[in-house]
Amino acid sequence: MKHIYTVTGMTCNGCRTSVEEKLNALDGVINATVNLEKGEAVIEMAKHIDTDTIQKALPEKYTISEKNVFKTSPMVAEAEKSDLQQLFPLFLIFGYITVAAILLNYNPWNGSGFMLDFMGLFYIVFSFFKLLDLKGFPESFKMYDPLAKVIPLYGWVYPFIEVALGIMFLMRIEIPIALVVTLIILGITTIGVTKTLLDKKSIQCACLGTALKLPMTKATFIENSVMIVMAIIMLIGMA
Repeated sequence: MKHIYTVTGMTCNGCRTSVEEKLNALDGVINATVNLEKGEAVIEMAKHIDTDTIQKALPEKYTISEKNVFKTSPMVAEAEKSDLQQLFPLFLIFGYITVAAILLNYNPWNGSGFMLDFMGLFYIVFSFFKLLDLKGFPESFKMYDPLAKVIPLYGWVYPFIEVALGIMFLMRIEIPIALVVTLIILGITTIGVTKTLLDKKSIQCACLGTALKLPMTKATFIENSVMIVMAIIMLIGMA
């Protein structure tokens, strides 16, 4: 069963992420999705949870009240979209990065250069979206990244690590170090993504920051895996 609630007191994406995290932690909640702009929360429940119980799970600054459960919400319609529809922006960006890396290395073809440029562009583009909401990104990121959960500062620094790695790959600076760091940070994130998928939790992916609301799916795992495989191939080639 899905219920729609009005949530007041949210002022930023950090608030939205905090409320969403608290709601998803409630016993009996299958999935909770919060929309900051509309001040709404859509909660899918395995069993009925009264509003007072939900309110007690949230910090005092937030107030939650149930809306008409029979009213169709745009959030519900969004949640019911297929993974392919929701992830279209991600695939589009991925395609642009791939084409750009091919054009930079096609004449004559340079496989190693393609991988380095792909990885560099990947980091630069993805860090850009994270930096659009540097305040909200760490809250979303720590929901599934094991290191960010333990060390909150890591979530704040992570976009800048991506910028640095992007520059290193594109400028061909200390490539072995950049490859090792890539294996470490994406390996850690992939562990968290895998656990989230195995637990069948439905949370927002922070790969493109909070500017684009994307679900955590197998596509996220695949994209991280592509970068990891490229890093391994490059390291083996340098050995």
